[in-house]
Amino acid sequence: MNQHPRAKPGNEPVEKSTLTAEDWELAALSLIAEKGIGALAVEPLARRLGITKGSFYWHFSNRDDLLVRSLERWEKQDTDHISIALSADLPPAQRLAEFVRRTSRQTLTHRVYAALCAAPNDGRVKQVLQRVTRRRIDNLTAAFSEHSLSPDEARHRARLTYTAYMGFLQLEAQSLAPAKDDPEFETYVEYVIRALILPDQP
Repeated sequence: MNQHPRAKPGNEPVEKSTLTAEDWELAALSLIAEKGIGALAVEPLARRLGITKGSFYWHFSNRDDLLVRSLERWEKQDTDHISIALSADLPPAQRLAEFVRRTSRQTLTHRVYAALCAAPNDGRVKQVLQRVTRRRIDNLTAAFSEHSLSPDEARHRARLTYTAYMGFLQLEAQSLAPAKDDPEFETYVEYVIRALILPDQP
């Protein structure tokens, strides 16, 4: 936390907040997931948190500062998740299967990613999307390479798997995909695993 309060626009006094920067960033990500990048603004976020807008300036200089730092937090969480999930002490095929199962249940992460994909012309968003997407595909490629696939086959399988993921996000956005609590969703996830991760097994 900053040691001294920042001035609000117009040099108005600022009240100290009991909320941390993390609280604001998590709330920002939740708002982005629900309503998209364009909906991110200080006033509605402050109302959500039940605190005055002035408290915001203890942690951030402006809305863009909040956006950048929130995306940094989301990207780090995504990187940590992939690293942990794909380094589990399991045979390659099982590790990939468990990765798909675990990832399929991360609703907030998916919704944030979908919201970012809907704002590709924002320079800050574009850079984050490119890094995250490249990192995800590279990690999937490495995991498929351990699954007895050649480098080219591993890369193609990783892209195909990621394409299926992106397509499902689009169906979700149009309310055409089964909900997470629908038994059909689990059936679909297991089908994806059989089709893309374990195609040679009955």
